[in-house]
Amino acid sequence: MALAAKLQLRQSQSLVMTPQLMQSIRLLQLTHVELERFIDEEIERNPLLERAEPQDEAGGNQLQKNETAPEPAAGGDWFEGETEWSAEAISEKLDSSLENLFPDDPGTSERLGPDLTAQWKSASGGSAAGASSSEGFDVGEMAATIMTLREHVGEQIAMAFPDPAERLIAGELADSLDEAGYLRADLEEIAARLGADNAAVAHVLEVCQTFEPAGLFARDLAECLSLQLAIRDRLDPAMKALVANLELLARRDFQTLKRICGVDEEDLLDMLAEIRALDPRPGTAFSGGASDAIVADVEVRAAADGSWAVELNPDTLPRVLVDNVYFARVSSHAKDQAEKDFLAECLQNANWLTRSLDQRAKTILKVASEIVRQQDAFLVHGVRHLKPLNLRTVADAIGMHESTVSRVTANKYMLTPRGVFELRYFFTASIASAEGGEAHSSEAVRDRIKQLIDEEKPADVLSDDAIVDMLRESGVDIARRTVAKYREGMNIPSSVQRRREKRALANAGR
Repeated sequence: MALAAKLQLRQSQSLVMTPQLMQSIRLLQLTHVELERFIDEEIERNPLLERAEPQDEAGGNQLQKNETAPEPAAGGDWFEGETEWSAEAISEKLDSSLENLFPDDPGTSERLGPDLTAQWKSASGGSAAGASSSEGFDVGEMAATIMTLREHVGEQIAMAFPDPAERLIAGELADSLDEAGYLRADLEEIAARLGADNAAVAHVLEVCQTFEPAGLFARDLAECLSLQLAIRDRLDPAMKALVANLELLARRDFQTLKRICGVDEEDLLDMLAEIRALDPRPGTAFSGGASDAIVADVEVRAAADGSWAVELNPDTLPRVLVDNVYFARVSSHAKDQAEKDFLAECLQNANWLTRSLDQRAKTILKVASEIVRQQDAFLVHGVRHLKPLNLRTVADAIGMHESTVSRVTANKYMLTPRGVFELRYFFTASIASAEGGEAHSSEAVRDRIKQLIDEEKPADVLSDDAIVDMLRESGVDIARRTVAKYREGMNIPSSVQRRREKRALANAGR
């Protein structure tokens, strides 16, 4: 077989993922906060980008009003019209001497100059008389700063430990607290690191465990509950036995708990009520920040013709402009080719970003509109009429790829007359119909299971098999293991545990 070199020409097509195309795809799955952060970074890098802030009409009107303000009426601003101020003039205006007005500052008269009015106006926020004008006042600036857990504990440490050595140990213990307020450190390691005795560290910990809120500096859940019960003077032997056997409480083994604690059912129910009133995570009140409210990306409301109006939330749409005037002025003064290339690249990136943001908004609106069309029954009648839906169905309907729909629906929210829902909420698995009809949504089946369990009576607690039979009678073909999975996903105990609880509650109510 002879070997020879050959030259062949082959033509092929392939999809090349350019950096800009990859960035456009990435923009689809960014949340509103992430998108704002990304745009801020782009504006810092690109001098041709700027935000298009809405015009503050109120501020413009106020400015115009200030510039053309009429003369004040009688009893108005008594600073108006005065050009120079002396001690005698102020005393005459105030009908008293400056020594009476400023008894602690006898040199006031000598230091008063002709610019007193400007100083007074500046100190009063622009109002000559320091009037109660609220223009430009931000109430948020007056809001109290949220105290962190470390700061809250630090204040109590300063009051509880006059000894500097003990304050040092207490500060080390406070630094080892987690967000829930539990101590996540070994006392012997802290003692060795600080060169202190183990007994001294244990004593400091004992004092720290008396801090507010009760339960801080506990090393496990049992100790946390015990500290809170001790503050309430409820840590008797029976309650100690209950706290020491929390695993039995988690399994709802009430018979064993009654035997261990030496109490009857009525006393055990009272003890359980006290346990439920305790806080298992006392440090979460000082998590150090406020929760961010969910801002819907899409708003859905009923239209006048009976359909649904789907609109993008303008608060989540970033407004970015390309400064072509600045580009033309700067590019005309470019010194070399490198500067021209840099400006050309900035202009290209700026135009690409504005087009990508516009395309992102159109894609979100298109996907949301199709979801609303598919889930019209849910918006009208509720979760029981939620249809099974998958990404491919929406993608085929709007002519997009399934991965694009997946990126669009990630971390996006829709405001509907029935509340705020993540777009992913409307995509649920399909459960076949027992009668060969239309399939049922898994979310609707979960809601039906929850309703059946909520309506059951203590004498007739439904087993998973009974729920399966009832669902099949209503046209839902579902397996027993699926019912058990949905029930456990909603943190609903088994029929045996529910029967035990409801009987205990019924006996306690007699």
